[in-house]
Amino acid sequence: MSRFFSEKYRELEPYVPGEQPQKQQQIIKLNTNENPYPPHPEVTEAVAAESRLLHLYSDTDSRDLRNMLAGLLDVSADELIMTNGSDEILNFAFMAFCDRHTPAVFPDITYGFYPVFATIDQVPYREIPVRDDLSIEPEDFYQSGGTVFLANPNAPTSLALQRETIEEILKHNSGNVVVVDEAYVDFGAESALPLIRKYDNLLVTRTFSKSRSMAGARLGFGIGNPDLIGDLNAVRNSTNPYNVNRLTSAAGVACLQYDDYNMKNCGMIMETRASYGRKLRDMGFEMPESRTNFFFARHPSISGRDLYLALKERGILVRHFDQERIRDYNRITVGTPEQMEILIENIRQILDEKKEG
Repeated sequence: MSRFFSEKYRELEPYVPGEQPQKQQQIIKLNTNENPYPPHPEVTEAVAAESRLLHLYSDTDSRDLRNMLAGLLDVSADELIMTNGSDEILNFAFMAFCDRHTPAVFPDITYGFYPVFATIDQVPYREIPVRDDLSIEPEDFYQSGGTVFLANPNAPTSLALQRETIEEILKHNSGNVVVVDEAYVDFGAESALPLIRKYDNLLVTRTFSKSRSMAGARLGFGIGNPDLIGDLNAVRNSTNPYNVNRLTSAAGVACLQYDDYNMKNCGMIMETRASYGRKLRDMGFEMPESRTNFFFARHPSISGRDLYLALKERGILVRHFDQERIRDYNRITVGTPEQMEILIENIRQILDEKKEG
């Protein structure tokens, strides 16, 4: 860092995103939980058409997109905020609902951006250990004394809490906001969305990156009580009022017009997850029951890092976290059946070679 870097960020440990190789065609990329299926063709057509208007600013309120999404989710437009990916809505929540009197509270094994947001927004935070089986103990979050952030399903563990469990956490945190990060909810988990009108302290966040094949477009959204959304819009309008660009907004509208296509793709991913989850377990892998588009898996005969490196040498990327409690695991995105078959064959070869060696 330079000598000019602000002292308030000297201890910052930036979030480390998954590897993004430049030669995509030579890599089987199963490390960043992208959807293996492209968006509907009409999405790219909408982007091309909108590109003629790039000389004009985007709609700061994303009205067309917000109204269409509101209809799909059966909420009102004033219960929605559109953002530049779900990372932005999460950052807005740290900015709006946390301060030195209201710490952030989240599990110790969860989305790695949470402690980064807390640090960069200069708010205290408390990490609550998950159980030995990687599941969350709900009672640990009762009377938290802070703003609760729960990824549900959780990443990287792939485990999900039921709606009734989320509701109990909401009941026991009536004086604080509970943020439920539902980036992976469309892969078989139960959404907390029906609770937003019952609990004014609930903020649900989601993304178009996973289930709607738009990771490269950067589009996310938050759903909650209109007053909560008003707080978040105050932050948004004070930092980046044109946060959703024209092309992304147009892509989002077209994407929602063909949402049956997106949900069909989610169904195919879940079928692939079930099929190849069985194959991985038959090979000796241990992993939680996934409610996401990825596996969180370990094998007793090889370390997580060694398996990650061996696969990388063979042109297959998975995600390894060098964190004490989970370093034996790798997070493996569910790809197409063809990609998963190649993965399985290469893992089999790696395990055979290790056994012979």
